Amino acid sequence: MTVSRLRAIWLASIFVAACAPALAATPAPAPRASGSPGPLVLPQPKMPNVPLHTEFTVEVNDKGQVVKVKSGVPSKVLRFNEWTYGNVLQMWIRHPDGTAEVGLYKVTYDYDPKTTKITRIPALVSAGGDWGNEEGAANQMIDLARKEAEEHQKAQAAQNASLPSLHQIRGEKTPTPSPSPSPPF
Repeated sequence: MTVSRLRAIWLASIFVAACAPALAATPAPAPRASGSPGPLVLPQPKMPNVPLHTEFTVEVNDKGQVVKVKSGVPSKVLRFNEWTYGNVLQMWIRHPDGTAEVGLYKVTYDYDPKTTKITRIPALVSAGGDWGNEEGAANQMIDLARKEAEEHQKAQAAQNASLPSLHQIRGEKTPTPSPSPSPPF
C-alpha cells in the first residue's frame, strides 16, 4: 500500500473511533405528534390530468431482452414519451417460467390520471426473427458508457502527463530526495 492510502485508512479509523461513542449515545427519535410533518418526501413529477398512451414495436432476443425499438406511437406529452422509451429499452419480456421467446412484440403504456398509475402491457406480434442472438439494448448502452469512460480516463491521463510540475510553475528547482538516516546501532 502507498503511504497516502495508509494515512487515509489511519485517519478514517481515528474518525470512526471518535464518532462511535457519540453515535452510541444518541437517543432514539421521539415520536411525532399528530399533524407534524413526517419523514422527508421527495417531490413527485407533475403528471398531466389527461390519459396518455404510447406504444412501441420491439425486437426481443432469446434471453427476453429488448434488442431495439422498431417503431413507436408517441403521446402528446414529450416527458412521458421519454420515460416510456427509456423503460422499453431496458425491458425484459419473459414467460412466467423464466423462458423467453424470440419475436416482435408490441408494448403499450397507458397512464390513468385518476389513479396516477401507468400500465405496461407487452403482446407478441410475431414469433421468430434473426435478432435472437443479438445483445440487448441495455447491455449495449452499458458497454458504450464503459468504453466512453475508459477513453475519457485515457485522455485525462494523457493531459495530466503533459502538465508541468508545481515546481516548474513556481520556477523552483525540483527537490532531490535525501538518503534516509542509517539506524544508530
